[in-house]
Amino acid sequence: MKLLLFLYSKLVVANAKLLLFISRYNGSLPNGDRGRRKSRFALYKRPKANGVKPSTVHVISTPQASKAISCKGQHSISYTLSRNQTVVVEYTHDKDTDMFQVGRSTESPIDFVVTDTISGSQNNDETQITQSTISRFACRIVCDRSPPYTARIFAAGFDSSKNIFLGEKAAKWKNPDGHMDGLTTNGVLVMHPKGGFTEESKPGVWREISVCGDVYTLRETRSAQQRGKLVENETNVLQDGSLIDLCGATLLWRTADGLFHTPTQKHIEALRQEINAARPQCPVGLNTLAFPSINRKDVVEEKQPWAYLSCGHVHGYHNWGHRSDTEANERECPMCRTIGPYVPLWLGCEAGFYVDAGPPTHAFTPCGHVCSEKSAKYWSQIPLPHGTHAFHAACPFCATQLSGEHNCVKLIFQGPID
Repeated sequence: MKLLLFLYSKLVVANAKLLLFISRYNGSLPNGDRGRRKSRFALYKRPKANGVKPSTVHVISTPQASKAISCKGQHSISYTLSRNQTVVVEYTHDKDTDMFQVGRSTESPIDFVVTDTISGSQNNDETQITQSTISRFACRIVCDRSPPYTARIFAAGFDSSKNIFLGEKAAKWKNPDGHMDGLTTNGVLVMHPKGGFTEESKPGVWREISVCGDVYTLRETRSAQQRGKLVENETNVLQDGSLIDLCGATLLWRTADGLFHTPTQKHIEALRQEINAARPQCPVGLNTLAFPSINRKDVVEEKQPWAYLSCGHVHGYHNWGHRSDTEANERECPMCRTIGPYVPLWLGCEAGFYVDAGPPTHAFTPCGHVCSEKSAKYWSQIPLPHGTHAFHAACPFCATQLSGEHNCVKLIFQGPID
């Protein structure tokens, strides 16, 4: 499971929209951002509109006729109702919108390529793709080219032939107004936080988005044939802080207004330097501790702060206090005798995941990523989809499932004795 960030804009930052990727790599990918694979994706107003909108509907009784329509070079969505009946909806050019597509495929129609991260050491691209639950053409985001640059999300994306195919086994139906609609195999889920993406935000309700952009309650399981109930008072319009789940990757949508109140990378670096300038000490070894530079976020350094996550006491590294041969990570804190995980601390590097610009005072458990109190508490209460029907809170910087009484802990630093 990963989390990414999207951004849509004119060629000015003021109208930007950003899509962030929740992954296990703390704001980046292991080999860096390359081409259409990256940890964040900025959507800019295209030089020429490429949006499409529904136009002609055909009811086809033979596969040959359906194929002929699909090969006309126009975008289309095919709904196979039976061997003898297919409904094909042709789409025509829309000069007022830009379309961006997200999926696992590396084919040219996909603007933002996403893949699952395989746990353990199995981290080659081939393994990721063959075991992925993310659709090759997972979803499309359609943005208005005029203010306020409204962005809407739809399940499924058009392939290299400009087609979307919903086969006989796919969930599909005809709405009361006569237009066809359907769901993708594992679905596209969206959650809009209550109160936007701010320090006062609360979790919203996860919904499923259809191929035509309608909003439904969740199916019993991710790939169930029966759709949920239509939610008539909700829309597919993305807002600052909206979460998009593609069954293997989770994306965070940020807007220009929201990012204006979000700390920058420079701000996070200044906070790191401020903590280090205070010269926090290990209360036992009395050696000075220092968070490593953001560029060295994967290497444990000699002065790295470590913490007991059951109590929050911050120490330097030591190799004693083990309480169990089977639980190598369980240690007894020498300050308060609390037993729990003992891990190195890492600053959360992706600024787009912060809901405020507060100092990094709290750590997620059990991973040890550090951010502001309000950011930690916000993510600690957000249920992210996991598998086909489970939900759990996860660290946005590494996607680790959170644990402990509150999913995060306040850190207790000791200042220098002098």
